[in-house]
Amino acid sequence: MDLDSTLDVTIELPQACWKEIISHCRRKLNGEFIADESEEKKAFGLVVGNKEDARIIVKRCFALKKNARYQLPFSEYMDKILAQHAIPSETGLDKRGWVADPQELMNVTRECQEQGLTILGAYHMHRVAWQHDATRDTPTELDGILAAGSRMIMFVVSMVDPIKPLMRAFYEGDIAKEIPVSFVF
Repeated sequence: MDLDSTLDVTIELPQACWKEIISHCRRKLNGEFIADESEEKKAFGLVVGNKEDARIIVKRCFALKKNARYQLPFSEYMDKILAQHAIPSETGLDKRGWVADPQELMNVTRECQEQGLTILGAYHMHRVAWQHDATRDTPTELDGILAAGSRMIMFVVSMVDPIKPLMRAFYEGDIAKEIPVSFVF
């Protein structure tokens, strides 16, 4: 997506998409997995829509089911990046990270093309509070490294308090490039 350096845009997120994302995150946190889904307490998905002038309008969200992080060549890449840049957490390095399954990504891309929609970015959840970041509603340094140059929006969903989830958006996972999210109810 082409966004100018001023990032003078707002994301409009419909209530239905917000509920879908939060439902996905809560379900995964509760260990309620569906058929063919990676059995991990991680939620990852795609956010699609269109840019219209100074508005980014979200039309749909796709909860992704399969984490390809443990398959070659993705596992080698993630292991290397995590070893170099990850901050220790309650989750071990070998269990961290998400890589969208190529077939799922192709299916979403095809559906978006058919509907005239664009993949705007991806959402993922943070669920463990850190001493220096109690809400975990911003990208980590690792998130920023993984998203650099992607031209995509990173939606960070804080599920540290699943009763009061938070979501913020950042262009290319850069904390200095936050894009305001307007929840359209």
